[in-house]
Amino acid sequence: MDLDLSPKLAKKVYGDDGGSYCAWCPDELPMLRQGNIGAAKLALEKNGFALPRYSDSSKVAYALQGAGVAGIILPESEEKVIAIKKGDAIALPFGVITWWYNKEDTELVVLFMGDTSKGHKPGQFTDFFLTGANGIFTGFTTDFVKRAWDVDDDTATALIGNQKGKGIVKLDANFKMPEPKPDHRKGMALNCEEAPLDTDIKNAGNVVLLNTKNLPLVGQVGMGADLVRLEGNAMCSPGFSCDSALQVTYIVKGSGRLQVVGVDGKRVLETIVKAGNLLIVPRFFVVSKIADPDGLSWFSIITTPNPMFTHLAGSIGAWKAISPEVLQAAFKVPAETEKLFRSKRTNDAIFFPPPK
Repeated sequence: MDLDLSPKLAKKVYGDDGGSYCAWCPDELPMLRQGNIGAAKLALEKNGFALPRYSDSSKVAYALQGAGVAGIILPESEEKVIAIKKGDAIALPFGVITWWYNKEDTELVVLFMGDTSKGHKPGQFTDFFLTGANGIFTGFTTDFVKRAWDVDDDTATALIGNQKGKGIVKLDANFKMPEPKPDHRKGMALNCEEAPLDTDIKNAGNVVLLNTKNLPLVGQVGMGADLVRLEGNAMCSPGFSCDSALQVTYIVKGSGRLQVVGVDGKRVLETIVKAGNLLIVPRFFVVSKIADPDGLSWFSIITTPNPMFTHLAGSIGAWKAISPEVLQAAFKVPAETEKLFRSKRTNDAIFFPPPK
């Protein structure tokens, strides 16, 4: 496979006063197009308001920084107004309408990753805005707007032309937006930084899985996700997705070394990953990471709602299940070498602490 797998940064698509919207381009990261995956980031300054929109793709949203308010309207359902903060993951199925608002001093940054297989452009999200200079109202003639919404000329003209902003605007500091309702959050969001750990290895790392058990809406989205945090100099076991899923990874914090091995034992990527990088591991390719001294954290989506992985090292590594004689013959080594190989990593699973 000759695809460029090197990690990339997002580039600005639009935005000015109030915030910005950045996305990863499939021309620069070809695996986006091949895997039908889209990825983008929304950044809102204080009083920044992302106008109501819907998308041609189902997504998982993840709050990277700050705190704010999100409005989520599922098809044929009431509006859910929820408080969001760093670490929150939200499943956004097809047809959902969303808006986002930041009233805090700290910038609110939300990552979106999702499936573009039913979208207009493979590897890219297409958003449809309900309002604004590029909203649906601007496309209809005044008589259609009057007829559809039963309004007079002045009102139709105002609905079509008053909002000059595109996608993101800055509201007056005195404008009062809806307050979040605690009961609306149930079943809509999961904070990955506060959720129970699915795996926790002392001095090595931990992981929180996002699946249909803790956030049922991911079943409608068709994707699972995880937040992985590696301690300084710790290692994540070489492994692969064993259910033909793609893994799309965004580096949240820190840095580290990454290697990917593909067909015919060829190392197809060896690089340093840093915060802000996005990369995609092709189906069945084996990936491993070693954190730098300050640690390494990443958020990934996996293109199945309940992903399964095969790890090739550690106490749950696939090697442990293979017969000693088979390993001895496969590696073409003496029995003593096979026993030494099998005797290692009997206590560590998935994550390995730094060497002593």
